[in-house]
Amino acid sequence: MVCLSGVLVKRRSRTTYRPTTLPRAATPRVVVRELFIGSIFRVFLLILLGYVPQSVGIVHHFYLEGEVVAHGRYKVREIAQQAGLSEATVDRVLHNRPGVREGTRAEVAQAIADLDKQRSQLRLAGRKYLFDVVMQAPPRFSGAFREAVEAELPSLAPAVVRTRFHFRETGSVPAMVETLDKLVTRPSQGVIVKAPDTTEVSDAIDRLTEAGIPVVTYATDVPNSSRVGYVGIENRAAGETAAYLLEQWLCDSASSVLVTLSSNAFRGEEEREMGFRGALRRSGGVGGSGSQRTLIDISESEGLDTTVERLVLDALERNPDIEAVYSIGGGNMATVRAFEKLGRRYRVFIAHDLDRDNKQLLRDKKISTVLDHDLRSDANLACRMLIQGRGGLSGVTTVMSPIRIITPYNMP
Repeated sequence: MVCLSGVLVKRRSRTTYRPTTLPRAATPRVVVRELFIGSIFRVFLLILLGYVPQSVGIVHHFYLEGEVVAHGRYKVREIAQQAGLSEATVDRVLHNRPGVREGTRAEVAQAIADLDKQRSQLRLAGRKYLFDVVMQAPPRFSGAFREAVEAELPSLAPAVVRTRFHFRETGSVPAMVETLDKLVTRPSQGVIVKAPDTTEVSDAIDRLTEAGIPVVTYATDVPNSSRVGYVGIENRAAGETAAYLLEQWLCDSASSVLVTLSSNAFRGEEEREMGFRGALRRSGGVGGSGSQRTLIDISESEGLDTTVERLVLDALERNPDIEAVYSIGGGNMATVRAFEKLGRRYRVFIAHDLDRDNKQLLRDKKISTVLDHDLRSDANLACRMLIQGRGGLSGVTTVMSPIRIITPYNMP
């Protein structure tokens, strides 16, 4: 039997105690010190090898060429919540285990990137909310709105808001419905959605509401659903504004006007076109016995540049008198390119939303004006409406976003 201060030795019929002297290095203080240094060395070695145990703290990873690389810290629970996946799935991704789809790895990587951008929110004290933004739109618009949302999160204090983003450039109505239905179980505490106005989408919004999840529609409304409100411009008024501006440029010219839409399924685009046509009709520009010009519509391009360019080229070849453009659904780089390919000129080009493409076109004076609205104000209002829907605020009402007329000379 051995102890720190001596040895018990059994000799013949009696047991005696023989004192021993420990070496200097084996004193209790030195033992503790060496154990501590050894532990630090082992942890450092594990970090170098990428095998940090979960009990030490969940490692924050990022996705690089198909592998997960450690570089910081987040809890598995936080990553799983942000990604909308199970903790077990996230753990498999973080430890680069087999049997995980590349799409799932990408979702975890995106969740970590989102947490990086919203890191300041994680450290705040206050009532916490997790909102989802579901949007079918080209990246030029969805990306701009994402930046606006993330920029506005700190201004929502004392509420602490985190967001998840579900963007698709194109897609079917069933795919949109599937995305919305998944938020019932993920779970979400509020949803901002830009989606087609269909019965299926309306029913999906109703299911979210029944589950206690408030929904705000953005940019294009789904009015027959149980959403708590709509945020965005008055689309019919925007179309009327476009008609007014167009007539100032064209005056008495009988030029035809090309009207481009991304999809007739979006109520907002439909309302813009109705406002545009109605204003021209009232002024005698189209539709009456003394109408001066023809409107040529192209639609179902989904705002995709390749599709827009093809449709515009076809319209220009069939209509040599087109000299004006009202772009409701975007894809303006492609529209300008189509005119240039055919050596055609236009007298006026009116567009919507001051995204990166339109900023460049304005600088180059290739479009005349952009009807814009403040995305950050929209994002702030949408989030506050969701907080109110969760009982965290009161007195928040729907206010239509002011329409801003942007030219090359007043571009922010």
